[in-house]
Amino acid sequence: MTKFGKVGVLLGGRSAEREVSLKSGNAVLAALLSRGVDAHPFDTGEQGLDALMAQQFDRVFIALHGRYGEDGTIQGALELMGVPYTGSGVMASALGMDKWRTKLLWQAAGIPTPQYVLLGERTDFAKVAAQLGFPIFVKPAREGSSIGMSKVATVAELVSAYYQAAKYDALILAEQFIEGSEFTAAILGEAALPLIRLETPRTFYDYEAKYLLDSTRYQCPCGLPEDQERNIQEQALKAFQLLGCEGWGRADVMLDKSGKPYFLEINTSPGMTDHSLVPMAARANGLSFEDLVIQILERAHVG
Repeated sequence: MTKFGKVGVLLGGRSAEREVSLKSGNAVLAALLSRGVDAHPFDTGEQGLDALMAQQFDRVFIALHGRYGEDGTIQGALELMGVPYTGSGVMASALGMDKWRTKLLWQAAGIPTPQYVLLGERTDFAKVAAQLGFPIFVKPAREGSSIGMSKVATVAELVSAYYQAAKYDALILAEQFIEGSEFTAAILGEAALPLIRLETPRTFYDYEAKYLLDSTRYQCPCGLPEDQERNIQEQALKAFQLLGCEGWGRADVMLDKSGKPYFLEINTSPGMTDHSLVPMAARANGLSFEDLVIQILERAHVG
């Protein structure tokens, strides 16, 4: 594995997802070291760009989640340094982090996504409720891991959820609830991996369900007919590539009771923890965690 040279694993960071990123980064670091890669951790929340430049990494594995790591900022810095990095480029990373602008592009291309309304302090919340119907999801447009997200059933809850989400972002979405089953499609290179069906006893697949609880159920194989699964995989890959994404990522999708898929968002730097979905899908495809990490690193983006 000396072909990779000196590899930096960027982890931690300054976003609300710091703790998850530390878990992801340490798992990635252990996998790289187990395969003989000259890998070193680098916490962007504790060290600046001057220290990153001084490390003289030959390439980096981005295990950062959320702002300053998944939104195009660190990608732009690495391109200025001339350092190849994993995942999507600057534009795709910025778009993928912004759920509103992702929806605008998907709508223009005919990719189904739930209806939504942008919220603000002067919003007529009763009108939004009438337009979308309850329940409604309220979410910061530029956060991940369901941070700041709520599921509401009354106008009063909608108003409260808006102010809760506004603690994390100035751009807030109220999104139509799609009643049905939740799936995720991991992307590796030019292919979508087997779908995973998500089931949780909680109100929705929130932060606790994603990272802390053992009661969340993951089904892979997902139980859908082969043709239907293939169709969703193809749409997921299209949704991913439309934003300019590359390397690896994950598309989240709801399937309504009639079987129609609705795409929720794209993750350009998904979790790599023991609860994470991309490693789970890779295992179902016969790929170990270590092999997955190496394949992602091999696809490092060169700006």
